[in-house]
Amino acid sequence: MKKSLIALSLGGLTIGITEFVMMGLLPDIASDMNVSIPVAGYLISAYAIGVVIGAPLLVILGRNLAPKKMLLILALMLTVFNALSIIAPTYNFLFASRFLSGLPHGAFFGVGAVVASRLADKGKEAQAIAIMFSGLTLANLIGVPIGTYIGHNFIWRYTFILIAVVGLLTFLFISLWMPNLEKDQNVNMKTQLLFFKKTEAWLIIGITAIGFGGLFAWISYIAPLLINVSKFSAEDVSYILILAGLGMVVGNFLGGKLADKYSPAPTVLALLFVMSIDLILVYLFSSNQYISLFLTFLTGAISFSVIAPIQMLMIKTAKDAEMIASAALQGSFNIGNALGAFLGGLPLAAGYSYASPNLIGVAMAVLGMIITFVLMQKHKSNLQLQRA
Repeated sequence: MKKSLIALSLGGLTIGITEFVMMGLLPDIASDMNVSIPVAGYLISAYAIGVVIGAPLLVILGRNLAPKKMLLILALMLTVFNALSIIAPTYNFLFASRFLSGLPHGAFFGVGAVVASRLADKGKEAQAIAIMFSGLTLANLIGVPIGTYIGHNFIWRYTFILIAVVGLLTFLFISLWMPNLEKDQNVNMKTQLLFFKKTEAWLIIGITAIGFGGLFAWISYIAPLLINVSKFSAEDVSYILILAGLGMVVGNFLGGKLADKYSPAPTVLALLFVMSIDLILVYLFSSNQYISLFLTFLTGAISFSVIAPIQMLMIKTAKDAEMIASAALQGSFNIGNALGAFLGGLPLAAGYSYASPNLIGVAMAVLGMIITFVLMQKHKSNLQLQRA
């Protein structure tokens, strides 16, 4: 494994802990800041808004910078903005720091994905991207549980010290290990923005926001599913979630291998189909504890196996606009997060069981498949026009 890819994965680890640890710290922060848990939940939204705004904005602003310099700036932003949460004196200050922490998220993964594909050996581009995203999966497996434990048993601010330290290590190792790749001379603001005039761009964004949103319809309500349907104790949930994190690690690397072996679009289509079948199984069999444990691992694996193929699909489609397209894809993942959580909550509000959000996830995955099929037909039509 190339050291430069390890440096990128550390950035993914920083981002992963930053994004997901807040869910486990909400009660502690709400108590300390003297706000309700729903109000503390706005801190999650603040981060997501930062991701959506920062992803295209920072890539455009940094379009004239060499990739290494851009990544160093983004790693520094991750470190400094998370460090602000350590000293936040008020809820509003913390809200602002969470928004700022989200700004470099999409740009880092966007630039990092393109850099990883350029650093990769020929034919292993998607696997290189998967290595970068392995930091995100390891965050769910190790970083988030550790951060949550620190926040619960000591002071929640200490968790952000941990994040800032990992961010600082990211900056250091990018500085030491990342080669000085030249800036792509064909890239300018016009070519970057012209990509969004293409139908293909919006189809891929739709696949991500809707199809991948099926994951969030599941994971947003996994705790009440495990407690109320599978009949695990509340204390068991944090340990069971490690199974989901382990599945994400396995699925991430599997997706990279599949995307290198097969074309990205058919791979995405197949994985969304498998995701839809899996979520049906979650709906039907979560009442059995043993099957529920297996499905928790499997769903984590299947859902994260989609990331590398869809990232490669975007990069291959966005000629001369790879970085902004890849960054926009990260914003799409966060839209999928919001959509999956919102739509998955509708059947619960209507009084249906805690297994019902998974049917919403099935519908989202199937819709993602339909959009992927339309994209494949669009690519086929474009090839026929080029040959003519």
